[in-house]
Amino acid sequence: MAHVFPGRMTADIQGDFVVFLIGMRFNKPWKIHKWWHAFTAMPRMLRELAKDPDAGLLGYLQTIGPRGPVLIQYWRSVEQLERFARDPRYAHRPAWKKYNRLVGGSGDVGVWHETYQVQNQRFESVYANMPRFGLAKAREAEHLPVVRRGNTAAERRGATAPEDLPVSY
Repeated sequence: MAHVFPGRMTADIQGDFVVFLIGMRFNKPWKIHKWWHAFTAMPRMLRELAKDPDAGLLGYLQTIGPRGPVLIQYWRSVEQLERFARDPRYAHRPAWKKYNRLVGGSGDVGVWHETYQVQNQRFESVYANMPRFGLAKAREAEHLPVVRRGNTAAERRGATAPEDLPVSY
């Protein structure tokens, strides 16, 4: 079982980074032959990236919702993320081509992603009574007591908190 850190902790990471959300939606879950390949391709890609730290993946969190998987990834740069997606040496390109061949525009399976570029120290995180999690678990990130980055969300984002708001939650 993961070690729980009592109290409030936060994450700190130096430099810009990228948060990449990617998921799949089983629009017709009974059509396993359409979505199985894409569903099993992501774990292979994550293992591949874990063996190549220079590729830029810092960490990830995977979960599954009622209609499919969701993956939260932390990358050092958007350039590294895009290089991974396009480089034929990695598993992504063949997997994407196979997805398009099997699913195409049929509507049987949906995929989505969102990319957020985060400027140095322009983020906020808090983990109360949790093990290392999310960004705090990413390679190059520190997991530290909240007071080291600020007691309020605004302080941790580098903003000024209004005086009339409580300093903690």
